[in-house]
Amino acid sequence: MSNLFSASIGKKLIMSITGLFLIVFLLVHLVVNLMILVGPDAYNAAAHFMATNPIIKIIEPMLGVGFIVHILYASILTLQNQRARPEKYAVRNDSESSSWPSKNMYILGALVLTFLAVHLADFYIKIKFGGEGAVPETTLHGQATHDTYTLVVEKFKIVWFSLIYIIASVFLGLHLSHGFWSSFQTLGLSNQKWRKRLSTLGLLYAILIGVGFAILPIYVLLFK
Repeated sequence: MSNLFSASIGKKLIMSITGLFLIVFLLVHLVVNLMILVGPDAYNAAAHFMATNPIIKIIEPMLGVGFIVHILYASILTLQNQRARPEKYAVRNDSESSSWPSKNMYILGALVLTFLAVHLADFYIKIKFGGEGAVPETTLHGQATHDTYTLVVEKFKIVWFSLIYIIASVFLGLHLSHGFWSSFQTLGLSNQKWRKRLSTLGLLYAILIGVGFAILPIYVLLFK
């Protein structure tokens, strides 16, 4: 078993499992974020639920570990591939069989990771550890809670930040457009019959996630 996870296929298997876990998280995260379009109470209620629900509290550290493991193994596999064929990248012409995202997954992932660090600093860390006054307060059903809606909306009113967020959403969508079906393929769930179906489903999912997250700053800039 230890040999499996030290081998290339084992590393790809771990990447696929963690990738699918993160794919599910992104969908949940998007649903919560889209509550901004409904209004302050809806978004604050959703954010409060995510912050206080015991199941979410258990999943949260698992999510962090999933991110770290996914990034770690992506880095290892990328370095191994580059060492195995250091000259082929310059002369290889596989544009007909491989999409641009599939050939630049690590770069796209690195760009998404860079934005994630900014995103965590501006929202998650501020909400979790910012201390008194770091996040506006409001009342929800008669109880005091964080006014996460105001925090997010005020941030998205900053044009340069919203532009970065929109660009990052595009990068995320491109990353997912290949990563979605690739994860199923590594797990042995994508034969010739299903590859096209999963590729189409992955493209639709990537558009949903990319456009869904990009809509939020656009909505704030135009209507708030």
